[in-house]
Amino acid sequence: MSNVIEVCNLTKRFGRLVAVDDISFNVEEGEIFGLLGENGAGKTTTIEILEGFQKPDRGSTSVLGIDPRHGHRHWRDRIGLVLQESEFDPLHTVGETLGLFASFFSNPRDVMETLAMVGLSDKVNERVGRLSGGQKRRVDVALGIIGHPELLFLDEPTTGFDPVARREFWTVIEGLRETGTAIVLTTHYMEEAERLCDRLAIMAKGQIVAEGTSSTLISALGATTIRFELPRDVEASMLCAIAGVDFIVRDNIASTLLGEGVPDVLLRLLTWSKSSGTELIGLEVVRPTLNDVFLGATGRDE
Repeated sequence: MSNVIEVCNLTKRFGRLVAVDDISFNVEEGEIFGLLGENGAGKTTTIEILEGFQKPDRGSTSVLGIDPRHGHRHWRDRIGLVLQESEFDPLHTVGETLGLFASFFSNPRDVMETLAMVGLSDKVNERVGRLSGGQKRRVDVALGIIGHPELLFLDEPTTGFDPVARREFWTVIEGLRETGTAIVLTTHYMEEAERLCDRLAIMAKGQIVAEGTSSTLISALGATTIRFELPRDVEASMLCAIAGVDFIVRDNIASTLLGEGVPDVLLRLLTWSKSSGTELIGLEVVRPTLNDVFLGATGRDE
């Protein structure tokens, strides 16, 4: 696969503030690439440079084979944008707003098809000013995809969505990927990133501090927790001897953190549980999550 985005040693300063600090990454055709980080990490500045709204101080960027600083109309015709905030004429209807934006593109989607994709079919004749915040956000997304983009930038697209709407939107995004659309996604929802992103990069203080697939990053974190209620009249030291690992007991919950050997430890525990007739109440195996990776990479894991 060829790259639709190539970033090399990108740096952007605002006075003394280094917003983006010498970062490099690429995005391949047809993949969803996640850019994660706290507010102020440099995500939005990076996206704005790739969209051609900001000029870098150093480094190079290529988006669909073009330096965004020199992007022409044909180049913009191939790109979809969903910004963090947008303002539209509140007196125009949803259908009129989409129809206007569709006229800017050479090969737009049908307005009703686009509204169906974002769950706003019943709002086509509703004035934009009468929509809820979540509904306005769906209009933002509809405007981003109406031009049949080859590359779509989604800057926190599901902010304001309820949980059901968010999951419905994930299906829309996955459908776009299946049509070959490459997507750059920023989000604060770790579950969303883990579900959607083929690869991702975590930013902190303008730098990329972790990059890879979510499964690779989670595996690199290593530790898996086994925990359960400490059975009555059973000492933690006895469980340690049975399982061959150290257990820590807090509030009657026995837990251990393992990098390897989880199946063997579980087998020894379950074999003892069955032979002794002792129930291990609440037994669970908790693998690290992308949120754990994020907290560790950004220095927020205490």
